[in-house]
Amino acid sequence: MLSALRCGAGLDTGDIYIKQPLSLHGSAEEIFLRADGVIEQMIEQIVREEPIATPQRGDPVLFSRRTPAMSNLASCPEGDLSSWYDQIRMLDAEGYPHAFLEAHGIRLEFRRVSMRSDGLHADVKIMPIPPN
Repeated sequence: MLSALRCGAGLDTGDIYIKQPLSLHGSAEEIFLRADGVIEQMIEQIVREEPIATPQRGDPVLFSRRTPAMSNLASCPEGDLSSWYDQIRMLDAEGYPHAFLEAHGIRLEFRRVSMRSDGLHADVKIMPIPPN
């Protein structure tokens, strides 16, 4: 769900104006583009209907900030193509450190993944590992 929140003292702590479903299928870039349209509709709805915000319920779910090292595909469960697919697609957007593998002084970065009957297909950028 995509939520429109009242600005509050903490991050994502404000009351909720409206929620709309958002499909998480496709790459991060595709999800962001879909979110743009949903957000535009939500803004129009808030301006038009002036809904009353309701307090959030339940315990907060806190997420730690991702580090670039978390984009390493070596952390995916062995042999689990679904994990590889999700890792690559969720990092396939501008500003995100793309999913990667490193071996023998080479870094492979993966983008534009698709799941097919014969396995995963993706674009791969191959380059030397940059010195520290």
